[in-house]
Amino acid sequence: MDVTEMVEFNTHLINDDSRKNSFFVLSADNNTEGFQFDGSSICDNSYPRAVVDPTALPTTDDGVLYSRLLLGSHLANYLRQSLLREYGFTCTVGISTSKLLAKLVGNMNKPDGQTTLVPPYYLDLEDKPGEAGAFIDSHDIGRIPGIGFKLAQKIRKHVLDRPADFDQGLIYGGTRESVTVEQVRCFPGMSPQVLEAMLSGPGCPQGIGTRIWGLLNGVDDSEVAFARDIPRQISLEDSYLRLDTLDQIEKELFMLAKSLIKRLHLDLLEDVEENDESTSSVSIEPTGIFVGRRRRWVAHPRRLRLSTRPRPRPTADGAQTRSFTRISRSAPMPNFVFRLHETVEVLAKRLVIEALLPLFRKLHPEKSGWNLSLVNVAATDLVEAAGGRREQAAQADRHIGIMFKRQESVLREWKIDDTDIPPDEGLDTESAEIDMKDDDTVGDEAVTLATTNDGQDEIMAYTQDNTTDQSNEWQDGEYDDNLTGPACKDCGATMPAFAMAAHERFHSLGA
Repeated sequence: MDVTEMVEFNTHLINDDSRKNSFFVLSADNNTEGFQFDGSSICDNSYPRAVVDPTALPTTDDGVLYSRLLLGSHLANYLRQSLLREYGFTCTVGISTSKLLAKLVGNMNKPDGQTTLVPPYYLDLEDKPGEAGAFIDSHDIGRIPGIGFKLAQKIRKHVLDRPADFDQGLIYGGTRESVTVEQVRCFPGMSPQVLEAMLSGPGCPQGIGTRIWGLLNGVDDSEVAFARDIPRQISLEDSYLRLDTLDQIEKELFMLAKSLIKRLHLDLLEDVEENDESTSSVSIEPTGIFVGRRRRWVAHPRRLRLSTRPRPRPTADGAQTRSFTRISRSAPMPNFVFRLHETVEVLAKRLVIEALLPLFRKLHPEKSGWNLSLVNVAATDLVEAAGGRREQAAQADRHIGIMFKRQESVLREWKIDDTDIPPDEGLDTESAEIDMKDDDTVGDEAVTLATTNDGQDEIMAYTQDNTTDQSNEWQDGEYDDNLTGPACKDCGATMPAFAMAAHERFHSLGA
């Protein structure tokens, strides 16, 4: 989540003389909308742990960055507490200057905690690694966001000069040998070109070596994208030491199905106001955190997918080989999943019996002999429901009830009050226009109000009530030229062509 603009706005509102009683403004249009906070220190945890007096910070880049991160930490705490209070959910937050650093530092105080990575981030005057560099160097290469399992294995193989050994055990996880970011970055001859030659191949984007080298040095310039209104899919999975009986499969599928339905309700349902008549597809939930609330679907998944990861059979000497291959089957999502008048447990049980178990039998036709290390259940191919958010926005102006409710607010800016205003005596029109153009305040306001959608600014000329815009008036002869047509041969009158026949009939009658 990018909060740069909010933090920048509040940076100028902090009063160093009363930091303990600071106020964070959430809306630039309403200075009363926000929350109070203690601006004398960073909220909750920081890395490294240090007590800093913000009023004593130098006016260097690191001092300014610390003040901005301090504001970000209090905003993160406000969002966490709001989420807990309104929905009962806990979350973990990392506060930094990029997605890479924020994700890594957010993993330090799980669950239900937050951590701020404080400056200096990079090399100081004594060529010592900054906090960001030292922080990243301690991580295993496979823990860096943007470096997946296969890429990490290639890098480990290059540094160790052999494939890294896996951990022993049935749960698939990390490797036995840890290769840190510092080992990779300081490896002799390591460079973006070496990484490009090592990692490039089918399916890898061009320039992957430069990108991975930047991540190893704490550089991530990727933008924070806006969240999608509708996710591409909703997926849940779990891993197991041993899953090899049908009774265990049914139990785990029921747990996953119940969690999946709860996620569908959470992500794809929205509240409906009592006076909202724009849709009829509204139901009242009987249980859960939204019990008794009128809700409707904004999207529907059309497919249900089941994936498993079976373990290979042991070799002749009893050794257990590892496999990361998944197999999947999908089917249409049953319509009963979207019923809101039934409980989640009832829907989950029916989903297992009627959909998930048949998919499992197609994946594993044999009745026994399989041993699963992972099971994944996903709702895929999501499409917006009729009456969804985008469709509601498009149809709002066509709904007669909504139109009448909104007409007062929509037409307010074009409403003209017919009031008698006495004319100003002795007003010099020319001087009034010149004075208004020289007024900087009015000029700034005009630029703000006349910003067009394509980003171009048009300056609106402000004039007094008794002046006119000469450029918007018809000039002498301008209107007549547009209406000229053929001339009558008898009297010489000009008129539009369609009137000439009637005019000639007028002359034929002797007029």
